[in-house]
Amino acid sequence: MTSSAIPNSETHDSAFAYVYGFPLVFNLEQVLRFVTTGVGANPAAPFNTFGHTRALATPEDTFVSVNNDTVYSVAQLDLSVGPVRLSVPDTGGRYYVLQFVDAWTNNFAYIGSRATGTGTGEFLLVPPGWEGDDQGLRVIGCPTRIATIVGRWAVTGDDLSAVHALQDATTLTPLAASAPTGLPAIPTGLPKAIDFFEKFRVWSQALPPALRDVPIQHSFADLGLTGITSLSEASPELTAKLEAAYARGSEQVEEYARAMPGVDRVNGWMVSIHGFDYNNDAFEIGTIDAPEWKIADTEARIVSRAASARAGLWGNHGYEATYALTYTDSTGSPLDGNHRYQLTLDPIPPVNAFWSLTMYSMPDFYLVDNPIGRYSIGDRTPGLITNPDGSLTLTIGHDEPTDPIERANWLPAPPAPFRPALRMYVPRQPILDGAYEIAPIVGIS
Repeated sequence: MTSSAIPNSETHDSAFAYVYGFPLVFNLEQVLRFVTTGVGANPAAPFNTFGHTRALATPEDTFVSVNNDTVYSVAQLDLSVGPVRLSVPDTGGRYYVLQFVDAWTNNFAYIGSRATGTGTGEFLLVPPGWEGDDQGLRVIGCPTRIATIVGRWAVTGDDLSAVHALQDATTLTPLAASAPTGLPAIPTGLPKAIDFFEKFRVWSQALPPALRDVPIQHSFADLGLTGITSLSEASPELTAKLEAAYARGSEQVEEYARAMPGVDRVNGWMVSIHGFDYNNDAFEIGTIDAPEWKIADTEARIVSRAASARAGLWGNHGYEATYALTYTDSTGSPLDGNHRYQLTLDPIPPVNAFWSLTMYSMPDFYLVDNPIGRYSIGDRTPGLITNPDGSLTLTIGHDEPTDPIERANWLPAPPAPFRPALRMYVPRQPILDGAYEIAPIVGIS
């Protein structure tokens, strides 16, 4: 489907409304978690302030595909207050990235090692349509009033105290003293389907999408999603229609998350070099505005956006970090920790920052508890033993290996289905052009 073939109630199943709206609703639910209760070790922080994790993530951090490579600094922006000044410190060459995500989960700016270097910086974050004095700062225009900054700081060994100082020196300062508006409230106690679509109705009007998507939203008028009447007052007929759309749409999103449409498939791995390319409209500092980093097809873009939100919310563009996911071994059988596997990286992933392989549970994609407290393995893991030819063989499974080399290179898995994710931070060209291939995971018992 091309941009000229906008789906409507006559040409597209109503479940498409769920697929379209899922990233907005799911994302903003996480925004509310961060500003009210916090998420795992990331404490609650009001709008326009950073909440910092002080240690690497653990299974207590119940966030989709959270990484175990970096500590996080997360801020939820509400630019109803007007411009906000962002100050970043000199990191002394340490890898970090501040990723900017709008309400619809589009990555629209990057500050950090790859994008702007590791020196000090001062930026002005401004709301849509803003015109005013930039005060001599580099301006970042935010496509939606509510947006998220996802900061990641590389941790090596026991240098957390140095990272804490960098986190504390990263600050947001609203230029005005007004209070943020926040997200419009949604009535509590609604049935699950009505709750979802009421959030979509209210939040999509408060935080409009890119202009190219406005006709798509208009196509949902017969579902009551563009009006001003609360869906809690919907007729029985409309309620039934919304419940059916919710049931079908949620199933489709789960299927998309597993299939990851639009990604490359090599040796059972789904390599998401371009899985986050659904932003076609807002390109600020640190992004690449080029055809190869955009999804031109309308339906493919919306499906990719939903799949990425479900499987890896707040994931980066491929040029900042490339992700590879798999559910199966070399024979196509589902991965299960009751079996033992090996993965040989030959060569080790070519990156300008670092790489890691992280273990996730199914179907939630959370970190997996294990007796040695190892949730990921990578080039910063102490004690890894490489092969004589320089390659690295990792052992994956629930039971602890008895062989000392396998034990050193062991990534524990649950005694159940699992999904590992290989992250390659600031990948080099062989990864981006597909020349580098990840070997399949091979079952050994």
